Amino acid sequence: MRNPHVARRRALLAVAAAALPLRSGAQALRAPAGAVVLRIGGHIGRSNEGGRAALDMAMIEALAQHDLTTKTPWFKQPRRFTGPLLRDVLTLVGAEGETLRIGALNDYRIDVPSADAQRYDVVLARLIDGKAITVREKGPLFMIYPFDSDAALRNPVYYSRSVWQLTSIDVL
Repeated sequence: MRNPHVARRRALLAVAAAALPLRSGAQALRAPAGAVVLRIGGHIGRSNEGGRAALDMAMIEALAQHDLTTKTPWFKQPRRFTGPLLRDVLTLVGAEGETLRIGALNDYRIDVPSADAQRYDVVLARLIDGKAITVREKGPLFMIYPFDSDAALRNPVYYSRSVWQLTSIDVL
């Protein structure tokens, strides 16, 4: 089990390192050391790849991790999803916009109000039931809403916003 003090320290260091100003006054994220699993573009204040933010799994793991256990239409039993909150990922890159255009590996695209990230504890899951999510199992990232926390979320609108095989977010 992870030491919560170490995890918190890593998250704070990651956020602090991400905000180091460059000489030009722009802010940059550190470059990913591993394979990029998520690219964020559009109206963001911090980037590391030509105006976009490229995040590897280590960068995502460095953020505060949250567990969400919920029933979904895609699994027979409630599952435990673990990862950072969407709002924390957006804060990391300095996102400012009304809409998030979410993209998946299979070219699925959907526009989501950015207010959802503040209103709900939407998790960018990297683990299901404690195991890394493979592409075959809807990974490596799965944007999941806390369906069991609010009956209003259990409908096709929010189910369609829960994107598996998440690869990109464009802030509009």
